[in-house]
Amino acid sequence: MRILVISDIHANYSAFEAVLAHCEGEWDFVWCLGDVVGYGPDPNECVDRLKALPQLSLAGNHDWAALNRLDVRTFNPDARRAVEWTQETLTAENTRWLEALPVTFVIGEYTLVHASPREPIWEYILEPSIAALNFPHFETPYCFVGHTHQPVIYTIANDSGDAASALPHYNEPHKLNGQRQIINPGSIGQPRDQNPDAAYGILDMTSGIFEHRRIPYNIKAVQRRMLDLNMPDRLITRLEHGL
Repeated sequence: MRILVISDIHANYSAFEAVLAHCEGEWDFVWCLGDVVGYGPDPNECVDRLKALPQLSLAGNHDWAALNRLDVRTFNPDARRAVEWTQETLTAENTRWLEALPVTFVIGEYTLVHASPREPIWEYILEPSIAALNFPHFETPYCFVGHTHQPVIYTIANDSGDAASALPHYNEPHKLNGQRQIINPGSIGQPRDQNPDAAYGILDMTSGIFEHRRIPYNIKAVQRRMLDLNMPDRLITRLEHGL
């Protein structure tokens, strides 16, 4: 079975559709690692598109914020404005769908979370030292995470439990050889690695191969929708810079 592994769509329907078109016919099932909504102008469109696919989806911190499960006062002012707008915009049906999402899931050799194995909603794995602290918190060989919006692979580097990080080689097969790994496919809707292209991954569960991918999309169209909705300027401009 081939899995489309995605995360952090963030209500960016243009980016989501670009990814689905780019890998059309290449996958059998979707794993979504959370943050379907937040920041972007298309929360209902993204939820509707995702839930119509054969998928397993998790909750992220922005999904929880939209449900009032997090104190939005902890968000920066721009993110808080986007959360409040999302709360007002989501349909009752899509709100109920988000409410039912789990925060972690284990399937075969894979653990799925949004943020980290030890803090599934909120912790950012941004460096090897944080990754090393998380390896004891899952039992499977591999763990997929999102949340940071930065594609990366962390592995156990030595017998002391230290971790090492590696940036992806896009469109090249990465063999899952049994060595424990934490893998982030990157963000569809709001990359933050200075590359504005939508990021995703394809996992072949039969051969044990994962492939990181990037695809450009119509950023200007998303920015126009955000301008029309009077969304914060910072959220609009950052899309074109991948920040």
